[in-house]
Amino acid sequence: MTDATAPRPAGVRDVARVAGVSTQTVSRVINDHPNIRVETRERVLAAIAELDYRVNNAARTLGTASTRTIGVIASDAELYGPAVAIAALEQAARDGGRWIATAHADASDPLAVADAAQNLLAQGVDGIIVVAAHARTLPVLEAADLGVPFAAMHAGSGADAQADAAATVVSHLVDLGHRRIGRLAGPEDWLEESARATGHTHGLEAHRLRSAALWRGDWSARSAAHVAAQVALAVRTGAVTAVAAANDQMALGLIAGLRAQGIRVPEDVSVTGFDDNPDAAYYVPALTTVRIDIAGEAQRCVGEVISGTVPVTSANALSVADAPRLVVRDSTSGAT
Repeated sequence: MTDATAPRPAGVRDVARVAGVSTQTVSRVINDHPNIRVETRERVLAAIAELDYRVNNAARTLGTASTRTIGVIASDAELYGPAVAIAALEQAARDGGRWIATAHADASDPLAVADAAQNLLAQGVDGIIVVAAHARTLPVLEAADLGVPFAAMHAGSGADAQADAAATVVSHLVDLGHRRIGRLAGPEDWLEESARATGHTHGLEAHRLRSAALWRGDWSARSAAHVAAQVALAVRTGAVTAVAAANDQMALGLIAGLRAQGIRVPEDVSVTGFDDNPDAAYYVPALTTVRIDIAGEAQRCVGEVISGTVPVTSANALSVADAPRLVVRDSTSGAT
């Protein structure tokens, strides 16, 4: 039962009355129309704040083709990287006056990706962003002729930045005297793994080195612990003196597995990670890793989608993520 004495929520007409403008002008301010005088926009925004007006996202779309909603296709959301990426996209969308609608799909299944895209399009999203894209994800979306702009986290310039960072990790290990560097890779169909693998290879080639060994995990600490016995054997025989893991969780599992095998990090072998998750500084030993600007990458993707639907303004201009940064801690030391 509703309370008849409760005050009525403020509406567009109330905002227009207080600001001294038409309801159409209020609507144009709410929808970020670029051709509004600064003083008029400020009066409307002040009235919105004074009246505590809450914008109805469905009502604001009347008369416009935009729903101000961005679709996100996400997979493996239980993993650290995708989970953080989705949260960053939600914040970047809010900063741009947009909302997020998320559809979860198995990115290795083209049909699941296509179905997720169609589900989002049925909701009238203005664009689509892909999180944790696999090798076949983007071609599927390109072939689907979505009719809306789409972007992918860590694709394009984001992938180039991750490749450069992986090469920097190799240079760090070489500077410490390591020449027999192995790699603990992630699932090979992920675009992020592809970028990091490319950078690792380029880093080795820049120093005229070849990969000393390759092991593969599934991004989890458990998968890395399972190969620790193989890595320990390579360390004991002198085949490797350092291992670059494709993410922090696998570095954690590898360090724990090596400890169980009687191998010390970094005294016997150096280990690096990638991502700089919030726990990396508290691993034992503290992990040398790569810090990625997830928030900046999310802003880039949101800006790319928005600018594909409306003229680029200062409010939706594409931002550039900060370059990944090597964070040196205790898990790496000079080669023995």
